[in-house]
Amino acid sequence: MNRLPDLSLETSPLTLVEVIYSTAIRDVMSADPIVVTRDTPMSTVQQRMRDHGVSGLPVAEEGRLFGIISVHDLIEILQQGKLHMPVSDCMTERVVTLEEEMPLSMAISTFSKYPYGRFPVLNAAQRLTGIITVRDINVSLVNRLLQQVSKFESMLDSEVTPGLALNRVFQTRKHDFENGGKASTTIKKHLVEHHVDRSLVKRVAIASYELEMNQVVHSIGGTISYRITPEAVEILVQDRGPGIANVDNALTEGFTTADDWIKSLGFGAGLGLPNAKRVSDIFFIHSEPGVGTTVKAVIHLQKQTKEQEA
Repeated sequence: MNRLPDLSLETSPLTLVEVIYSTAIRDVMSADPIVVTRDTPMSTVQQRMRDHGVSGLPVAEEGRLFGIISVHDLIEILQQGKLHMPVSDCMTERVVTLEEEMPLSMAISTFSKYPYGRFPVLNAAQRLTGIITVRDINVSLVNRLLQQVSKFESMLDSEVTPGLALNRVFQTRKHDFENGGKASTTIKKHLVEHHVDRSLVKRVAIASYELEMNQVVHSIGGTISYRITPEAVEILVQDRGPGIANVDNALTEGFTTADDWIKSLGFGAGLGLPNAKRVSDIFFIHSEPGVGTTVKAVIHLQKQTKEQEA
């Protein structure tokens, strides 16, 4: 079975990091999947799999998901000569699902965790709206990356151009996942347009996105401010609470206070602040429970050049 490779924020190309962060599962999945019902005979399952070239079908009725039937289930029934049996007697009822609004990174993580070739996709009302496969992800990534190849190739040997300096402030709101990441994407685009070294842009993009989404997930809202000069990008993040009870814990990979709903959306893995700190040249955090949190991250844009000249 085709598997997705393990992806690392530190080693993956910048464009790939941006795609897996900014693309939602709904943009990649196959919508309106072919389904069978619990009463469908396995002989019909065999025919539909053959006609449509698929190796698995969701079992659903009026949008409600009851299970999934795979080609492995079909083979077992064929060996027993029981194609007359209904799907309900053969399907897998405990199904791992994904949700439309989850980022593509969540789908990639789920494929790496489970040995399945497909996952049903549900909407906010928990109704079946699609199915996602490894092939869907591969095709989407290739198409999106190809669109950027020529653009990045033209920038490989470019120098930082005038007009890089920028001061910008963005507002964030609690659980506003629809707009979460837009500030980071805007800043990343500005740096790319002014020919900043791609490895430095990647570090800024990671720090910016992690801090922005940390506000969306954990705070009641706040601001994320950027001060960009030819020397550095300064990111200042300030929220209005609830604050962090133990900052050391918050900076420990894997520690999280996110609830199950947040985790089900693909967030709250306990990597946000540690990732931001790791890619920053300067990192400062102060938090007071009941008051709020302030984080400052600085990435030097001239650091590599100075090291090379030394």
